[in-house]
Amino acid sequence: MALNDSVSVTIVTYNSGRFIKRCLESVLSQRYPSRDIIVIDNASMDGTVDILEQFEDRCTIVYNDENIGFAAAQNQAIAISRGDWVLTLNPDLLLLPDFIQALVDAGGMNPKIGTICGKLLAILATFDLPEKPLVDSTGIYFTPMLRHLDRGSQEVDNGHFLNHEYVFGATAAAALYRRTMIDDVSIDGEFFDPDFFVYREDADVAWRAQLLGWRCIYTPHARGYHVRNVLPGNRRALPAVINMHSVKNRFLMRIKNMTPDLYRRNWLSITARDLIVLGCCLVREQSSLKALWYVASNWRRFIVKRQEIMARRRASDQYMASWFSYEPVSRPARVQQKVVSRSRAARS
Repeated sequence: MALNDSVSVTIVTYNSGRFIKRCLESVLSQRYPSRDIIVIDNASMDGTVDILEQFEDRCTIVYNDENIGFAAAQNQAIAISRGDWVLTLNPDLLLLPDFIQALVDAGGMNPKIGTICGKLLAILATFDLPEKPLVDSTGIYFTPMLRHLDRGSQEVDNGHFLNHEYVFGATAAAALYRRTMIDDVSIDGEFFDPDFFVYREDADVAWRAQLLGWRCIYTPHARGYHVRNVLPGNRRALPAVINMHSVKNRFLMRIKNMTPDLYRRNWLSITARDLIVLGCCLVREQSSLKALWYVASNWRRFIVKRQEIMARRRASDQYMASWFSYEPVSRPARVQQKVVSRSRAARS
């Protein structure tokens, strides 16, 4: 990998006025020199636009007339970008100055690494640190129930997650994607599936990338802070539309990516979770029932996407099954000395 690989930063905003100024300032303060910054605003109404106007001389900013969703807006930004790498960011991220450098360094370890993630720590919506340092994410993993969770989420940061490791995937809140992987795994020119609209679109990309032979690596040298609103335990506090998309995308992700062997190995766990999800929709979250209608009415279109993915599948059944566990799965990565040295130099 060339030391001057270019990086495009893509950010989608929607009523992000509380966060976006600090986020953009942290991106502009990065020590990595080769980057362009693209912001897509999904028709914010909270003053976000006024803040973005202050950055128009340093960023490419597109103002959409309507909220087209995170997935479609990220695709819009990626289409504009020209970097060898694309760093997707949520507007509620604060990056330490060597974040991009550390990600790019880790990506140079292996040409089959298509995604790189760092160590995200939790921060309050006021941008104050919690009483105890908490991990937000060090990559994502899947359980046999087809739940995708953030590795280390809400654990006290006691100095663990210190090694480079291969993980299943990365949260798109802060994920660096190789351009060649983006081109390889895109379906009809779309990297993130716009049918997801919001939520789980990064897990869908991670699953598809693994099926097509790409790897994701975690580096402890890239650190940032994330204000996270969506956690497994606070579903009732979330807007009904977010919960509806969560239900829809659980089934959509499976239609596209599930292999018969993986289903055979985990059918009992999957069915148990499906019954819980359906029961909750019927009893206390009727607004999410429209998710099932959406899946059923668009079934044929989703099957076409599945057929393309399976036709290009490169990973074995055994390999894919090895990633689905109730405990986070990771695999050690051999680190080249020059990668470690550059990351240390960037922090000094």
